Amino acid sequence: MAGWKVAVLCLWVSCGSAAGQLEYSVLEETERGVAVGNVSADLGLSAAALSLRNFRFLSGHREPYFGVDLASGGLVVLEPADRERLCETKAVCVLTYELVLEDPLELHTMRVHVVDTNDNSPFFPAGDVQLHIPEFLMPGARFTLPNAQDADEGSNGVLSYSLSPSQHFRLIMGSQVDGSEYPELVLAKALDREQRATHQLVLSARDRGQPARSGDARVTIIVVDTNDNAPVFERTVYRTKVPETAPNGTVLLRVQASDPDEGSNGEIRYSLSNSTRAALRHHFHVHPRTGEVRVAASLGPPETLLEAYIEARDEGTFGLASTVKLLVEVTDVNDHAPEVNLLTLSSSVSEDAAPGTVIALLSLRDEDLGPNGKVVCSMSSGGPFKLKASFDNYYSLLTDGPLDREQVSEYQVLITASDGGSPPLSTRKTLTVSVADVNDNSPSFAQPQQELFVAENNGPGASLGCVFAQDPDLGKNGLVFYELLDIISERQTASSLVAVESSSGAITAKTSFDFEQLRGFHFQVEAQDGGIPPRSATVTVNLFVVDRNDNAPVILVPVPRNGSIPVEIVPRSARSGHLVTKVVAEDADSGSNAWLSYHISQASDSSLFRISASMGELRTARLILPSDAVKQRVVVVVRDQGDPSLSSSVTLGVLLSNSAPQVLPDFEHTWETGGHLSTQNLYLVIALACISFLFLGWLLFFLCIKVNQSPVCCSQRCCHSPEELRYARKMASSPCMLSATVDVTTVERLSQTYLYHASLGLGSDNNSLLLRGEYSTADLRNLATGVGLNLPISCIHIRNRKGDHINVNAMPRQPNPDWRYSASLRAGMHSSVHLEEAGILRAGPGGPDQQWPTVSSATPEPEAGEVSPPVGAGVNSNSWTFKYGPGNPKQSGPEPKKQTQVSFLLRRKGEASQSRQ
Repeated sequence: MAGWKVAVLCLWVSCGSAAGQLEYSVLEETERGVAVGNVSADLGLSAAALSLRNFRFLSGHREPYFGVDLASGGLVVLEPADRERLCETKAVCVLTYELVLEDPLELHTMRVHVVDTNDNSPFFPAGDVQLHIPEFLMPGARFTLPNAQDADEGSNGVLSYSLSPSQHFRLIMGSQVDGSEYPELVLAKALDREQRATHQLVLSARDRGQPARSGDARVTIIVVDTNDNAPVFERTVYRTKVPETAPNGTVLLRVQASDPDEGSNGEIRYSLSNSTRAALRHHFHVHPRTGEVRVAASLGPPETLLEAYIEARDEGTFGLASTVKLLVEVTDVNDHAPEVNLLTLSSSVSEDAAPGTVIALLSLRDEDLGPNGKVVCSMSSGGPFKLKASFDNYYSLLTDGPLDREQVSEYQVLITASDGGSPPLSTRKTLTVSVADVNDNSPSFAQPQQELFVAENNGPGASLGCVFAQDPDLGKNGLVFYELLDIISERQTASSLVAVESSSGAITAKTSFDFEQLRGFHFQVEAQDGGIPPRSATVTVNLFVVDRNDNAPVILVPVPRNGSIPVEIVPRSARSGHLVTKVVAEDADSGSNAWLSYHISQASDSSLFRISASMGELRTARLILPSDAVKQRVVVVVRDQGDPSLSSSVTLGVLLSNSAPQVLPDFEHTWETGGHLSTQNLYLVIALACISFLFLGWLLFFLCIKVNQSPVCCSQRCCHSPEELRYARKMASSPCMLSATVDVTTVERLSQTYLYHASLGLGSDNNSLLLRGEYSTADLRNLATGVGLNLPISCIHIRNRKGDHINVNAMPRQPNPDWRYSASLRAGMHSSVHLEEAGILRAGPGGPDQQWPTVSSATPEPEAGEVSPPVGAGVNSNSWTFKYGPGNPKQSGPEPKKQTQVSFLLRRKGEASQSRQ
């Protein structure tokens, strides 16, 4: 059986498949949606045929660069293709796709040529170029430059080079052994590093695309130096003054020389020249690198002019040098600073002291004479103080305004004494003035109101926060104590809800708070210092209870009644998006804890329903299919957004029916799931079913041929019609079956030949004998009046079966040429046809089927079961008597109340018998 199926399937595939190849071309980087060609037209199909024949577009590439529009049949660009990325350096870039059509199966190959466009600019892989060229090179020197690359192909990748204009360089193209060219830089004019140390050139590469693209590389020429310049000083003469008290190491000045050469040729070393007198050499020291001139020994009395020479020499191979003159003048200085003496000073000043209070008394002195000994005293403190001259060289320090210890508790008063020298000398002395405290400040809170937050379901004694008051006073004046003012808030006293620690101001809870019952309240806390008299302040504390996610969502609609699942009825004709029901829920929490979302956690068919996450509307997600189960069960979960999240669920029963049933089915313990086949599995099942039907049809056809070739076709149960079987079951219990013999006598001529089936038993009216056959209305009337039965007339029922067709193979054989008449007919006696009942008995409903009875003559030589009366045989030519009974001793008689069917042939006189095939 399996081999037949595989053979038929292979034959169907080979007969329905065809192969072809389509060629298209498209420029790279073509935008999305651009049509490349018409696949359906090139295949000789209409656009609608693509969908009908289950067109498939197969691609072996990661990205879908092209696709087929089933509506128009056109090949469109889905993603711009980059030829350089797909095919790199290949000359031809081709993308291959497979096109599959079914009914019949066809396979086509499609090749899409991605044509190169000039979308890549030339670039230099080596980047910018840097060359070092000595300034002594002669013109004509050559230097190789790097080649550029272009990812495009053909003329788009052929490059030409150019160089930015320069009077010192030019560009030529060199040739390699393989014939390829490369750019070379040629020195056209001698270089001078001192005039220009670097040369910036731009090397450009340009392709031959349309439009052309170009790429640049910066070429930096660094000119290498030679020692051809001597150091040069900034000045021809350096002058400076130095005080007589200048210590050793004092910097007099710094000489500076420059050399335009580079490297060691431009590095300069400084020293005292041999032209300087030997007596002055030990007074000065010159730093060899920086050129700083320092004092090395005492320079002598003031008003002296010293002269020295400094040499600058470079460090080239042949060092070049130059010399400069240095003149140093020694001057007089003011070398005595004034002295400041503190005669009296108060240890502290009360912050409530009156202006003009004396704090300290000072005296000044300077040993210099003349202008250098004249002293001037000044003060800087930033506080309410002033200096007052009492008499010669004496000064008093006084208060000049109110003091506030809380703002400034201590002042640093700077006393400066300066003489009149040039430059002047000065002496500074700092006096510390402390301010004594008094209780002049009350405790203060940062804000008149303070907010605290506590999460609900807290434990008693939980810390809620603290209040803090500041008192800038010192000691007991600044020591703060806290007290809870027992006021009534939210119908409860504050002391019954919270407690305040007196020293720290910490606030603790006395009870557990429930957000759903108490969302907040306020109370007051008093802060008092320890001064005399004490000072106080109050703050209002607003305590807010923060909600926690301690309440699960409550589903309001739908509500199960008496513990049963709520049921919704959805018509099977409902479209996608049909509203089944709306789940309504609420949450006693607030904020995000009460934000609800709706989800389907379980369903008989997860693809049939969807629910709005925010609205809770349960709708159909697709059309209802005939294969969908009538009973559907959906579990909807309502979840809040708390942390952790809480949820509730409700089970819904959905009845897919176009009308409401009188009794709703049970949804409690039944989950009906509708099986769905995938597309591939469905095609496979259809293919296997077709193969099976073809095989069974062929087998049935073969059996029918074999049966038709058999001479006993009409003796099989297949000759029975369904109507005959139904009447047989009704006749099985007929009360009219009282005798085992029935005589049927025709008295008139019948118009045609008929095959009759006689059934003994109850008919449709439970009191009839059923004779079935094909005859005209006149024959029916003759037969009804001319048949004699050994039964009451009420048991006779004749029905015409126009739908029965006589099988030619089932007709009697044509008699032999020498056949004449049977012995009984020649004797003038009526013949008895014995119908063998052994093959026609049925054991009742469900019993085994027997063959049709054979019709035999009472004579010893029956001819094909057919009896025809001769003319003048002594009986009416159309008068026959058929006896039914146990005429064959080999077969037993029929059992009571069992249906018996008789087949007999009535033929007009003179009609020829039909030949048996």
